[in-house]
Amino acid sequence: MPRPNLLALSLSLLCLAGAPLAHAQESNPQVNNLKTSTQATGAKAKAGGAVTQKESLAVSHKGPALPVPPPRPMAEAPAEPLQPSSPWSGGGELGFASAHGNSTTESLNARLDLNYADGGAWKYSGSLSGLRASSEYKSTQPDGTIKRDRRTTANRYTLTGNGAYRTDSRGTVNTSLRHEEDDFGTFSRQTSVSVSYGNRVVDNERAQLDLQVGPGFRRAYDTLEERNESSMIGRGLVDLRVSLSENTELVNKLLVESGEYNTFAQNDLGLSVTMNSHLALKAGWQARHNSDAAENLKRTDTLTTMNVVYKFK
Repeated sequence: MPRPNLLALSLSLLCLAGAPLAHAQESNPQVNNLKTSTQATGAKAKAGGAVTQKESLAVSHKGPALPVPPPRPMAEAPAEPLQPSSPWSGGGELGFASAHGNSTTESLNARLDLNYADGGAWKYSGSLSGLRASSEYKSTQPDGTIKRDRRTTANRYTLTGNGAYRTDSRGTVNTSLRHEEDDFGTFSRQTSVSVSYGNRVVDNERAQLDLQVGPGFRRAYDTLEERNESSMIGRGLVDLRVSLSENTELVNKLLVESGEYNTFAQNDLGLSVTMNSHLALKAGWQARHNSDAAENLKRTDTLTTMNVVYKFK
């Protein structure tokens, strides 16, 4: 028998094995692209051209473009927390006068106002004021000696409180309390409570006008009759504020309490000039009237003051 040709048999097996591989390369576009790019890059290199980094990367990856992740936003610095404003506000006034010579006169008046508003429907306010004055007189006695006589001429303290419930942008329902001690008045002690409806009839950048009216009850001690008197009263309040300039304000407040046995009225007029955010100078004029006064007493008292005002908020 003739011996088989081993060389021819080996070549036949290699041809059969290479046919499927060539078919797979032709059917895969990525392989063809890679092959084409490799050939082009090799040809450029043989020709003496420089191969760029971009072309080198194109050879290594010629498939679909990989998704580029979006840039990460920079973390914002946390905002500083806002400091809550205090619901308390108010101010204090103080005035003192002293005169010396043939006679000595001293007077002191002070006032403290407090307001509380937390942003709700309720708003509270209160005040405490006082006036004290004294005089010293010199007199020559028949024996030639000098006698000094010091007398207190004014001693009055007033305490007020008010709670206001806001019904709308202009209307309020108010509860008010006023207590007064006056050593030199017909009524040495007065206490009144009332409920009233208030309305802001004027409200603009320059002026605000508030009106209140309602019923109440008053109890007072009559020094002449030496007895307590009680009755129902009608209470009215007019509160006006006018801004004359950036640092000048005019304030006028009129309070009237009218009952069976006495009508009490007090008007406070003030002109204040602001020096800074806390301090101001205020000139004030006060008139007080009691319809039922003793025969030896005047029905109307007036007081003129020049005070230093301290405000806080």
